[in-house]
Amino acid sequence: MAKTNKKTLEEIIRVDHAGERGAIKIYEGQLLALKTFKQNDRLQKKIEEMKEHEKEHYEYFDGEIQKRNIKPTKLLPLWDILGVTLGFGTAMLGEKAAMLCTASVEEVIDDHYKNQTYKLGDDEKELKEKIMKFRQDELDHKDIAYEHGATKKGLFGVLDKVIKTSSRIAITISEKI
Repeated sequence: MAKTNKKTLEEIIRVDHAGERGAIKIYEGQLLALKTFKQNDRLQKKIEEMKEHEKEHYEYFDGEIQKRNIKPTKLLPLWDILGVTLGFGTAMLGEKAAMLCTASVEEVIDDHYKNQTYKLGDDEKELKEKIMKFRQDELDHKDIAYEHGATKKGLFGVLDKVIKTSSRIAITISEKI
């Protein structure tokens, strides 16, 4: 594959920009719950560390949006609200739910980023390398989530499916709009 299709490239950068911002908003919602209602310093520290990775990812894609003059998704304000709400809600349900939120989102992102690398041509080597690095960071977050209590047992299995389905829908919409 030599050259990346312009439309495909714009969709990749637009959706990754939105997704990384969404991850930050989920963590912000979790941190809000942890700082106000759920006092859990250990979990708070872990989430703050993962949020820093997401900020690095977001800043890269924000730079690409500006450099390449790509319009971000029109739904960023909605994704912000839904991300904070999801984060806050899962943290209020407890550590297992908060960590499952991370695991579920990262499992979707793993496939998403992997599929993107197949769509990028030789002309987008740097972008492809960044996506591969970010994918590894996301896999590390998934592992951390399972180490800190994420589970799909019982009703958590339903929560996992809701989060994954919602994430896939947001991806599909953000690529196009």
